[in-house]
Amino acid sequence: MIRLAACQYAIELLPDWESYADHLQQLCQQAVSDGAELLLLPEYAGLVLSGQLAEAQRSDLLGSIAAIQPLLPRWWQLCADIARHHGIYLQPGSVPVLNDDGRYRNRAPLFGPHGCLGHQDKLMMTRFELEQWQITAGNGLTLFDTALGRLAILICYDNEFPLLAHAAAVAGADLILAPSCTDSEAGYQRVRIGAQARALENQIAVLQSPTVGAAPWSPALDLNIGRAALYTPPDHGLPASGVVAESAELSPASSQWLIADLDLDAVRRVRSEGQVFISRDLPLQTDALRGGMRLVRG
Repeated sequence: MIRLAACQYAIELLPDWESYADHLQQLCQQAVSDGAELLLLPEYAGLVLSGQLAEAQRSDLLGSIAAIQPLLPRWWQLCADIARHHGIYLQPGSVPVLNDDGRYRNRAPLFGPHGCLGHQDKLMMTRFELEQWQITAGNGLTLFDTALGRLAILICYDNEFPLLAHAAAVAGADLILAPSCTDSEAGYQRVRIGAQARALENQIAVLQSPTVGAAPWSPALDLNIGRAALYTPPDHGLPASGVVAESAELSPASSQWLIADLDLDAVRRVRSEGQVFISRDLPLQTDALRGGMRLVRG
């Protein structure tokens, strides 16, 4: 049994490094005090760093991500220190990172008790990211072998595409971390439905953490809606709804942790002893369609 913490992360204006560092340390301390071994923050949580910029910079959609790049090494070190100090795994959300090719990618690092394990770049970009924000898609999946289990990270929109989670599951992932950032209830529901579908069809667990609240000072994070949740396949030894835990409030005024216990052995048993073998049978869809498509007119 492992204890997970997914944050409904309220976007706050934190005008200097000291206030931001104190904010993140206290927030993580809350989850650790509840026994959490893995902490998940949402997509673009790192953009809260832009609150430290001058008003003209932080209100500039493209200029703000360029201006926070010098702050990122300090942010990563802070996250590494928090994870090491508490002996936990910390996925602190994502942030646009300038790569050597001159392009930005939406990057989610994972820190453990002994430092940074690596990162996952977002693979499927939304229209806003491509057309207005000029953020480029990443390439390839990263799997993280941890003391808790094998993890993968799919960022927000990535969870709406079945092949990505399936590739991670085939490679042995037990749990997908799904940091998300959505500015409408419809957007949140798309990611939620996608995350729960990925848990169902691959017979794995998915943990979702969203941004919440209003941030009129940020053109990228101006409005945020979502619930934190932990999803599993509905089967023997797991909730019939597939929902292990879900935040009660859609968009609280302040950051809230969802604390949930997950029995990964129970999730694994479903793949070998479940009522159905969806993950095993997924390739049979291709066989079923070899008979072709018939159109019947009535």
